Amino acid sequence: MEKKKINISAVQMGSVDKKSNFKKIEKILSNISKTDIIVLPEVWAIGWSCKNFISNAENIENSFTIDFLSQIAKDKNVNIIGGSFIQKVNEKTYYNSCPVINRKGELIAIYNKNHLYSYYGCDEGKYITPGNSAVMVTLDNVKFGLTICYDIRFPEIFRAYRKNGADVLINCAAWASTKPIPWDIMTKSRAIENQTYMVAVNQYGPLDDNGYNLGDTRIIDYNGNILSNICKGEGYIQSNLDLDEMYEFRQKCLILNDIKKTYEVEVL
Repeated sequence: MEKKKINISAVQMGSVDKKSNFKKIEKILSNISKTDIIVLPEVWAIGWSCKNFISNAENIENSFTIDFLSQIAKDKNVNIIGGSFIQKVNEKTYYNSCPVINRKGELIAIYNKNHLYSYYGCDEGKYITPGNSAVMVTLDNVKFGLTICYDIRFPEIFRAYRKNGADVLINCAAWASTKPIPWDIMTKSRAIENQTYMVAVNQYGPLDDNGYNLGDTRIIDYNGNILSNICKGEGYIQSNLDLDEMYEFRQKCLILNDIKKTYEVEVL
């Protein structure tokens, strides 16, 4: 019987302006000849600038970003986890949303970022409404748990995905270069503690406040080994994920069986 494998491509780029960003994505993706899943960074189309989120928001029904990705999915016969865009629901409700599009170009899921980063001068929570649920989506018979950037600091959502059968954890980010150690450790930790593959996709390059996005996009296995990564610059990485190998490992090391229902803290 043929083993269960899937090929994943992760795109790293810097955002300049909206028109240039779409052309950039087209150019990078034109170099990917064959893959099953393409994953993009957080707010790749507009860049990380909270004050500009509302003016760049899109309704799902007439979203240029979703239409653009849908056409690519159909043309390349590929599934796309589309990083994120700013979704307008009404005049008071805006989400940082990750669209998932199948090989037919159909929008099959939307994950709204649960945890909003509003520290050290960032004020995402001033403009964006937090999502209220985790979203796991099945693509080519593989289960993907979706998260965006700051969600990585909350292991609870990743554990919830694993308990519900996740095979691959996704984090689409615009992560600053001032925090390389948390990025390195937390992306590996989420993979190790949940015995899952982890795809962590980040933007790279300057921000409008003289800061920089880190880059360091990586694909990690269930033991925390980096299978593929791109530290600086723009482009893509690609890896074959062997799901059967991961399932065999889980059967040898049944750590989820050792989780207690509750952890009572004895305060002394």
